[in-house]
Amino acid sequence: MKPAAFVEALTAIHLDDVFNPYSDRCTLHDRADAPQRRRANLLAVVEAAAEDGIDSVWIARDLGYRGGRRTGLPLTDEIHLQTFSEIYGGLALSRATKGPPVAERTAAIIWKVLTQINKPVFLWNIFPLHPFEPGDPLSNRCHTRAEREVFQELLFTLLKMLRPKSVIAIGRDAHQSLLELDIDCHAVRHPSYGGQTEFIRGMNELYDLRPQLPH
Repeated sequence: MKPAAFVEALTAIHLDDVFNPYSDRCTLHDRADAPQRRRANLLAVVEAAAEDGIDSVWIARDLGYRGGRRTGLPLTDEIHLQTFSEIYGGLALSRATKGPPVAERTAAIIWKVLTQINKPVFLWNIFPLHPFEPGDPLSNRCHTRAEREVFQELLFTLLKMLRPKSVIAIGRDAHQSLLELDIDCHAVRHPSYGGQTEFIRGMNELYDLRPQLPH
C-alpha cells in the first residue's frame, strides 16, 4: 500500500464516540479546512518516512484531545509542529486549529527525548484516532478491544511499508496490544501519571543517551 492509500483508508473509518481528525471537524477549535490540513500533515510524514527510511517506530495507545486530535500527528502537539518539521528536513506541516497553540504534557516529554536522538523515528498509536467519553468530545478515554481490532491490518500495513529496525511500545496498554499481535518490541513506561522519569531513563538506555532526567 502506498502512503496516500494508507491515509485514505484511515480517513474512511468512522466509529461512535471517536473523533477522526482526518475526516472530522471540531466546530469549536478547527479551521474550515482542518481535516484536509491534518491529512496533509500525516501524508507528508508517512511519505518522508517511507522514502528516507526510519530507525524505529514508537507506538503509544491513542490520540489525545490536546495533541494528535488537533495536529493529525501522534504524540505531537501544536507547540512541536515546527520541531517535527525540522527533524524531518523541513516538511510543510500546518496548524489545523484557530487561536493560540495548545500544549500537551505527554508530547512535551516525548519531544524532549526525540530531540536528543540523532536517528529517524516515526510516531504512531495502537488506536490512531481520538476516543472520547460519550457526550464530551474534548475528553480522553481508552479505546475498546473491538475498536482496536479495526486497525490491526492498517498497523501491519504501516510496519511493512516503513520497515523499522525496532518497535518501541510506550506504556503498558500499547505493549500488551503489540504482544497480542506477535509484534516484537521493546517497552518503556508511558511518561504520564508520574512516569516521566522512568520513560526518559528507558529511552536513554535504548538509545545510549546521556541522562536527561528532570530536576
